[in-house]
Formats: sequence, structure tokens, C-alpha cells
Amino acid sequence: MYPPIEPYDSGMLSVSPLHTLYYEQSGNKDGIPVVFLHGGPGGGTDPKDRSFFNPQKYRIVLFDQRGSGKSTPSACLEENTTWDLVKDIERIREHLEIEKWHVFGGSWGSTLSLAYAQSHPDRVKSLVLRGIFTLRKSELRFFYQEGTSFIFPDAWEDYLAPIPEAERGDLILAYHARLNSTNDTVRKNAAKAWSRWEMATSRLFVDPAYLAEAEKDDWANAFSRIENHYFINSGFMREGQLLEKEEIDKIRHIPCIVVQGRYDVVCPAKTAWELKRVWPEIEFHIVPDAGHSSREVGTSRLLVEATDKFTDLK
Repeated sequence: MYPPIEPYDSGMLSVSPLHTLYYEQSGNKDGIPVVFLHGGPGGGTDPKDRSFFNPQKYRIVLFDQRGSGKSTPSACLEENTTWDLVKDIERIREHLEIEKWHVFGGSWGSTLSLAYAQSHPDRVKSLVLRGIFTLRKSELRFFYQEGTSFIFPDAWEDYLAPIPEAERGDLILAYHARLNSTNDTVRKNAAKAWSRWEMATSRLFVDPAYLAEAEKDDWANAFSRIENHYFINSGFMREGQLLEKEEIDKIRHIPCIVVQGRYDVVCPAKTAWELKRVWPEIEFHIVPDAGHSSREVGTSRLLVEATDKFTDLK
């Protein structure tokens, strides 16, 4: 990854009477525009996200999605859907007077990248996607109900702890009640347990510093509540919508590189492979020694190679 850099511009953009988004620009003011779409939903951006892009070549746009990071109000679920976020991306593009840009997203960011590209294919120069996630029931069930639990039984016990045994038949629904509880203690405990589950399973080798993120009250609250809100509502999409041939046909002409960790148990490789099957034109990479995180060495290397490749795209 490229060395750390600081933004040359940042601001708050009002996108509705309720929501205001934090955005920033770094790299080359006159460079190739690229927008980074963060994960979660609810995860927010990190300064390290700038380092996927050559700062001499790219005009790098990062923003925190509704309710996430520095955007306000924090953890807000009202007016917070996939299609609100798609409209927000367009508002930011127009605000920054960008005609077309490259789009980069991993995990939930890959979901949003596909939804945005399928809605505005004329505004997307290329796609770099990692850890493909399409919010189908089978994907949610594997991670939050039964599947990853077989591989991480120790972390799974911690995830189960806030939920009484009688309610464990639908853990997303059981968490929904607690993440929206008026009891602060119940809500905070559920938020941290939900967040720890994802942090504990995202890397091939668990990083204690990564796990520590889940213990930060504000971050865990936004991350868990917004994720659960989207999952309860099936991403506000038809089941399998992003993989439908009619939807893929809208973006088939857009150059796309997919990087997928072989041992990703958050967004398993099956979904990425199904995207490849319906969209065989994409450049597809399986990283043999990586899980879900974009920060794992093999994954970050391929992502940087992908963004470097697209600096030559006219």
C-alpha cells in the first residue's frame, strides 16, 4: 500500500434535512477521480483507506455513509437505505464536479458499488471489488446463524451470550430487538458482541488491535445497529437482485477486478464465484492465504495492483 497521506480538502455535505455526510479529498487535485465505498454498512472510513491509491495519479474521495463515522446523526436508521446511499454518491459526485470516476469497495462496499454502478453505469469508469457480498438470505444465514460458527466456535459463544436460548432460532431478529432497546446497557452489550463477532472472524490470523475496535462504544453502536437494520430489511433489494443477468448487463461493459480471500468466512468465496459466473468478463483473483480483511498482505497487494492498472484507463 502507498504511504499515509493527509486530505487536502474535507467538508460536511447535507444530503437531506436529517443527514449530513463527512467527505474528504486527498492525493492529486487534478488526478483521476476515485471514490472509496466503505464496509459495514456502518463501518465508516479510516485514514489507511487512502493508501490503496497512488496519490500522484488519483484524486481520492472518501466519505462516511449515513449514520457512520463522522457523518451525522450517528447510528441513525431513519432515511437510511441502499438507495438513499446510491443517491448520496451521486450528490457527492455532483458537489465535487466530477463527471465520471473509478469506484472501489469491499464487503458491504462491494454491494454498494454494484448497486451504484447498476443505477448509474454512465458515471463509472471501473470497479475494484473485494469480498463480494450481495445480501442474500443464504449469505446472512451462513455468517449470522450457522456456518462460520463451525469454524469459530469460541468467538461464536461470545456472540450468542446476549441472546436467550429460546430466541436463537433467528439471531439477526433477536439482536434487532436488543440493538434498538431503550436500555443503554442492553444496547451497548449487544452492539459490542455483534461487532466483536465480525472483528474476530475477519482475518486469517486474528489481530488483537482489530478486535479492540469493537470495544469503542460509538463505533460499535453505529456499526451494529446500521448493519442489523440493513440485514433485517434484506438490503432494501430483491433477493439476489445484484446478480440478476438484467442488472449485470447494465454494467457488463465496465472494467472490473475482483479480489477475494480464499478463507473469507464473512463473505465466502461462493458469492464472488457466482458473480464471476454471471459476469465472466471480470478479472478474478482468489487470494490463497487471506480471509475477509482488505488489510491482509496478499489482498492489499492485489487491490493496489488493480488501482494501479486502472490509472491507464481513459
